[in-house]
Amino acid sequence: MSSTIIYPKATTEPPKVRSICNFPPLSPKEALEERLLLESFAWPETPALPSPLSLELTSDPAHSSFTILPTRGGGQWHVGDQLEVSIIISDFKGQPKKSWGDFLFARLHNLTLGAGVAGKVVDHLNGSYSAVFPLLWEGAAQVEVTLVHPSEAITVLNRLTSEQPDRVFFISLFRSGSRSESTICNICLRQTEQPVCDFTDPRTEDPWFCYKPKNMSCDARIAHSRAGYKQTLKAKEDELFQGRVNLKVCIPTSGPAGVTVLPKKEGQPELESSIVNFQASGYYYQGLWRALDGTKVRQFTGASAITQCLKGKVVHLYGDSTIRQWFEFLNAALPDLKEFNLGSSRKNGPFLALDYENKIMVTFRLHGAPLRFDGSFEEIRYIANELDDLIGAPNTVVVFGIWAHFGSFPIEVYIRRLQRIRRAVVRLLDRAPKTVIIIRTANPKALRLDVAINNSDWFSVQRDKVLRAIFKGLNVHLIDAWEMVLAHHLPNNLHPQPPIIKNMMDVLFSYTCPQKGG
Repeated sequence: MSSTIIYPKATTEPPKVRSICNFPPLSPKEALEERLLLESFAWPETPALPSPLSLELTSDPAHSSFTILPTRGGGQWHVGDQLEVSIIISDFKGQPKKSWGDFLFARLHNLTLGAGVAGKVVDHLNGSYSAVFPLLWEGAAQVEVTLVHPSEAITVLNRLTSEQPDRVFFISLFRSGSRSESTICNICLRQTEQPVCDFTDPRTEDPWFCYKPKNMSCDARIAHSRAGYKQTLKAKEDELFQGRVNLKVCIPTSGPAGVTVLPKKEGQPELESSIVNFQASGYYYQGLWRALDGTKVRQFTGASAITQCLKGKVVHLYGDSTIRQWFEFLNAALPDLKEFNLGSSRKNGPFLALDYENKIMVTFRLHGAPLRFDGSFEEIRYIANELDDLIGAPNTVVVFGIWAHFGSFPIEVYIRRLQRIRRAVVRLLDRAPKTVIIIRTANPKALRLDVAINNSDWFSVQRDKVLRAIFKGLNVHLIDAWEMVLAHHLPNNLHPQPPIIKNMMDVLFSYTCPQKGG
């Protein structure tokens, strides 16, 4: 995974929200884990915003620059070396900044070769940053550095999480006879004089609350939907989230933007970074994803290759719309896989598809609330419960991804959801150790104002780090959607474009059907 990291370690923790979000107590072990997680991705303290706000002293990508540093000793670059880039952030007056906490992406690429790899960005806490890249192919390699958010925008995002964790809100429809009423619902529900319906799941203890309808019981709930967003920015804060100005804008170079990489020299030590030890999870070459974590990724081209892999298997997909994309891919790629009409919405599911001849079954179900979808609450089920209801077997493949609907909530909400899912994963693997479990990470997306304040990549990268940490050490496989999207030449998108999805599915099939002897 690639994103701005803290160097040296910062001490500022994300804000703890307790006034609106009342979390049940954790076990001592999980409480310690939560505290350590919060410390591990703590962001440097970003500057307070002056009033009135002016852009002049905020981070400006147009006045900032990056410089490719020469090799130590002034030699040439070879495959296996690490490339270092120095980044200086300046304000709109062109003055170098002394503060820190900007959110940056970095990528090394060669469009002609269909090659790309994500870089690691290091914050030196003085207005300067470094980006480090592994050199993995011969030929030209171009550097791209992007300011995702200025540090001042991070200040705003932090405040929104602290003060308004309910800025994305939901409604439930209650009906009794001819009477119906809708009320506001959320994980974090503000206390009023109105009574509250507690829909906390009895098995997982995942919280969910609605204001009680005036003349109906809580049992009359029939449907869930997203109500909308609250516009919560203060005066001129929207100027910190302007496309082509300071929201996901490339930073220019002060010199050459690329290097020429020569073949690896026999017996010559590889040039490592003096800044950080970085190992990418993989890279693209000729448009194909090559894993660097030991996974042998094969290309499953055509329906016959995919069918042969999935023959006799049951594939359960759980998550958000980024997992639904994978169900849609399988439906389109396999003509013998026939979807059953369950009367469900094309957006929400649940879905079921069968290939009788090859004994393949594929299902998809949304994860539990929070969900920015409309639908029957009976079809909104928590992943942990679904996993507990599975028997598991060597021919069972469980795939899940859960991140895109959690950006506006305190990170503790996400940590606790994943802890509950992890418990269910452990129980499933205890029952059936050969069950294949595959987890999709978060990915960068296109940003505009409303998306940025409610579901920024800055929120996503924190959740991505949490997911990796919580499932580390378990017998599960990760599909690194973060690096697979960041390293690709196609634009960042919540729902990645087909070439990226095809590469993700090849990784999934490679986990499902590993090469014998490999």
